[in-house]
Amino acid sequence: MLPLPAPIQAAINHVLGQAAWAREKLMPFAGHAAQIKLPPFEAAFLITPDGSIAAPEAGAELEVAISLPATTPLLALQGKDAVMRAARIEGSAEFAQALGFVIRNLRWDAEEDLSRLVGDVAAHRIVKGGKEFAAWQQQAAQNFAANLAEYFTEEQPLIAKQADIAAFSADIDRLRDDVARLEKRLQLIG
Repeated sequence: MLPLPAPIQAAINHVLGQAAWAREKLMPFAGHAAQIKLPPFEAAFLITPDGSIAAPEAGAELEVAISLPATTPLLALQGKDAVMRAARIEGSAEFAQALGFVIRNLRWDAEEDLSRLVGDVAAHRIVKGGKEFAAWQQQAAQNFAANLAEYFTEEQPLIAKQADIAAFSADIDRLRDDVARLEKRLQLIG
């Protein structure tokens, strides 16, 4: 099993280094190995005694598998919650629960890292501007998706409206009931 690439492992350990609570949550699982599957890639990691991650030893038994769909990069645009809903975590219940909790709640403190380079005030303003820009981008993407949906339901009806589908289903149900009643009448006559 291939280990996580060194840059990814270093980035995760850096973020874990900023969150003592996360390392404490993982410390009881020192020596336990997990695998991340994101088709076509698979990589494994090992929890160290200090709660960080490292490359697993050769032949290490994988206790947890985290499977992500191939659409994960697109889901990431919707946020970490969308990725977590799509992820499937299997294996040791306690270890999987601890990993899931850490993954859901771990956040990179970019402002802290940036403040070392440019100072506290500038770092705060840069991060605030970045968040505003990201929110604007997300809103623009949502507006674009809504406009596409409206275009394909109203202007170029390639997608059926939900109300039309419900009405069609109700008509089918009514027709089925009418045919059943007609069959019963024909049986009584014949």
